[in-house]
Amino acid sequence: MDTRFDELLDFPTHQTFKVMGVAHEDLPEQVISCLQQHAPGDYAPAIKPSSKGSYHSLSISVRVTSKEHMETIYTELAALELVRVVL
Repeated sequence: MDTRFDELLDFPTHQTFKVMGVAHEDLPEQVISCLQQHAPGDYAPAIKPSSKGSYHSLSISVRVTSKEHMETIYTELAALELVRVVL
C-alpha cells in the first residue's frame, strides 16, 4: 500500500477508522481483536446499523504511530471475513 499519510498527518495521532461489515454479532469482537494485535488499547466502537439492517458500521478511534502502522491497520481490518469496507 503506497499512501501519503506521512505527508498529511503528524504522527503519533489518533485516527478514527470507520469499518463497515456484515451485521453479525462477531463483527465488533473481530475488529477489536485485530486492533488489539496492532494497537493495544481500550476500545468502545460506536456501532450503527444500516437502514435495512444488513450491515453495521463501526467507528473507532485508534492511536497510530506512523504511516506504516496506519497502513497495516487498514490492511488487517480489510482482511477480516465480515468486513466489507474500511475508511
